[in-house]
Amino acid sequence: MKTFVPSTNSLINTAVVAVALFSNSLFAQSGNGGGNSGTGNGNGGPNGNAGTGLSFDKNPSLMTGSTTDLKQGAVYFYQDVMADIDATVRIDSLVNGAKVTQIDDNSNGLGYKEAFQPEVRTGNVIAGKSYAVFTIKFFKANTTTNASTPVSLQSVNVTALDIDGNVNLKEFAEINMGSGGTAKYMSTTNDLSLLQILTGRFVAQNILGIERTGIDTAALANMYTASNGAVSSITFKYGALTVLPEQTARQFSLYMKGFTYPNQITLPIELVSFDAVLNNNKVDLKWVTATEKNVDHFAVEKSLDGVNYSDAGIVFAYGNTTEEKKYSFSDTKINTSTSGVIYYRLHSIDMDGKSQYSPIRMIRISKDQAINVVTYPNPVTNELRVTIPQTWQGKKVSYEIFNTNGRVINRTESGSSSQTEAINASSFSPGVYVVKVTCNGETATQKIVKK
Repeated sequence: MKTFVPSTNSLINTAVVAVALFSNSLFAQSGNGGGNSGTGNGNGGPNGNAGTGLSFDKNPSLMTGSTTDLKQGAVYFYQDVMADIDATVRIDSLVNGAKVTQIDDNSNGLGYKEAFQPEVRTGNVIAGKSYAVFTIKFFKANTTTNASTPVSLQSVNVTALDIDGNVNLKEFAEINMGSGGTAKYMSTTNDLSLLQILTGRFVAQNILGIERTGIDTAALANMYTASNGAVSSITFKYGALTVLPEQTARQFSLYMKGFTYPNQITLPIELVSFDAVLNNNKVDLKWVTATEKNVDHFAVEKSLDGVNYSDAGIVFAYGNTTEEKKYSFSDTKINTSTSGVIYYRLHSIDMDGKSQYSPIRMIRISKDQAINVVTYPNPVTNELRVTIPQTWQGKKVSYEIFNTNGRVINRTESGSSSQTEAINASSFSPGVYVVKVTCNGETATQKIVKK
């Protein structure tokens, strides 16, 4: 059942559990598979299919300074999460006012003691998302106090449970498993929308807006599983989309179990790359897929406001293949006489009606031909967008961010750059930075401010 747990700020009225089974032929799994507390079945209910594996039932030690506790950048050390395995948990970022009010609840309250259970408070956001991002890394036990010898786990299944909500708040769970990752869920669920937004990166958003009782491992309609092999770290994003501003503390839980689904659907490994290039008076879109399974066609969708999309064209897919396939589409219906931004995305539709979206690509139209590099928004909070000259598009372009001391704090490179590239600036400290963009020996710079 849905229970309420006291918090330092408010009551927890719902929860999301991320459940992971780590099976590794090199390291024996530990634990007895039993949950010590909470409303769920410690063995994963009738659908659980493995022992505990990893256990975060011990209180972690803070590796960074005491002033970082519960703040962005804080790193926590867990000893013996598995035989011969230690782990660290880092708070990567806190977005739109979200706060971590407890790093791991090891009490006998809601959830499971052997799980990693942070308490996250949503921000005062109107019609937007607030969330916390965590990264777990695995290391060979007792190598150093800094756990400096990474370990790659052979097989990882990560399941986000109890993704529910209400009229004003709808939870979401994003899992980044890296290249080669897949995801599965129950096809008959009406509670969730599950999308692959990048290769190996999946997000499930609650759409029904109904609170489900308890953290129930048998509530298959409110969960999905992401999987991959050779994993040494996993990044999770947990939060909520709020219609009205509210600060609600919600329990999240990373629980080490595996699950099976009735009516199972597996989202294929699909999109390897997706690029958009402004070419004179048209936009050339190119994309590459990996393994396709029952893919019928791609709808190229276009938007002038980033919210409302319409079809710009349809490209039929190969359908079933285990080889990389290349696609292209040119949008000739653009108005280059006025300034603005055009947004593009791919909507892949399978033969059985399933669908998913690609990342969004942006094309900036400007009447001022003297502009070399445009950076926006400025000041920036989370994501910085960099627009390059038309002559640089489709070529090898490097992007560097310098602080006021002249030190490079971020460097990325694209072998075939789109007109507009996005850089994650959420971890930058507030201040002034210089963006340097280089292509074939030509360089352009812009100053930006991080709020």
